[in-house]
Amino acid sequence: MGKKKGFVAEFKEFISRGNVLDMAVGVIIGGAFGKISTSLVNDVIMPAISMLTGGIDFSSWKVILKAAVAGADGVIDPSTEVAIRYGTFLATILDFLIIAFAVFCLIKGINAFRRKKTEPEEPDGPAPEPEPSNEEKLLMEIRDLLKK
Repeated sequence: MGKKKGFVAEFKEFISRGNVLDMAVGVIIGGAFGKISTSLVNDVIMPAISMLTGGIDFSSWKVILKAAVAGADGVIDPSTEVAIRYGTFLATILDFLIIAFAVFCLIKGINAFRRKKTEPEEPDGPAPEPEPSNEEKLLMEIRDLLKK
């Protein structure tokens, strides 16, 4: 029983860490972004590609391995068709590329922000000489008086 309690306590400690919670938020936002990206591909980009290719429905691009079979009532059952749907596969690849590009831009922006934050700002010209301390001023006055 002691082992189980230790495991549960260890899991509770793991799940309550900040980076695990950040990761969970990232996964949720990533899932939502994936839906947006899929909609962009399916509802915006693919119709445009279809129009450029002469009105061909991109999602219907496939190689039929076994044609659909008609049922006993004479109606063709499309679920019996066996096909390689490369149009859908190409849409999924495009979806992935859009997500990968968005993540790349995000990481690139974060890295640029971090570099700018950590790099000290360069001065426009040479640094001005520091003002002499009170002791130095006093010593300069004594020197000038001794010269006279």
